[in-house]
Amino acid sequence: MSSDLTLIKAGTGVLTKSSDGTLDKAALVHLVSAISGLMHAGERCLFVSSGAVGSGVSALGLTEYPKETATRQACAAIGQARLMQTYSSLFSNFDITIAQVLLTAADLGTPERAGYVSDTFRRLLMEPNILPIINENDSVAVEELKFGDNDMLSVRVAKLAGAKRIILLTSVDGLLDPATNELIPEVEDIDNVFRHVREDKGRFSMGGMASKLAAVKFAVDAGIETHIAHGRHPERLAGIVAGNGISTRFHAGIAS
Repeated sequence: MSSDLTLIKAGTGVLTKSSDGTLDKAALVHLVSAISGLMHAGERCLFVSSGAVGSGVSALGLTEYPKETATRQACAAIGQARLMQTYSSLFSNFDITIAQVLLTAADLGTPERAGYVSDTFRRLLMEPNILPIINENDSVAVEELKFGDNDMLSVRVAKLAGAKRIILLTSVDGLLDPATNELIPEVEDIDNVFRHVREDKGRFSMGGMASKLAAVKFAVDAGIETHIAHGRHPERLAGIVAGNGISTRFHAGIAS
């Protein structure tokens, strides 16, 4: 679809406050500014945004993710509206119009349905000042709420859209060496790095490094260069796209 397309994914821990799970407006302003800068520099972008459930919990007076499915879905329904309202307002300051695309695994489950989604992205990406913002449809997708997060959604969408690179924004600079706590800047063979996985799930995030590495493996096996980078430093995005930013870069394999 676009050989210069970059998919950026921001997790719940990047978008919400760790204290109560509400949207972190300052962090969103910073992130929106960075993505807008990329787009105005001519980069084509897709943006996968978590945070719907996390941004909805406060509306129901909750202090953490609810365990009951219907309540999680209610939080997602409230929070998704809040999230998109916030993005619409912020991106409009940069003359960028957002487009909401909510997906479930079933939407990519058959070639016919995946083709419809692909056609939608293709048309949206023809417009230079439109940013598709993608999320799992957590208000109805029970399986995704119970077992998944947006990492695998991101890489599947990136493959469908023909993205050149994926940048997974998280709460650390990238993959850290557990012995030295130093950033591992380059990974040639992802099968050799699973020993570095740490369980770092927070109260308001549904995926840890293990799920990210599983998603990264899917991406690099599909021939897509993938980065794990710090979402609280989105000013680094331009450098990552240029090839010299702070991240862990997973080299693309040869797509089969």
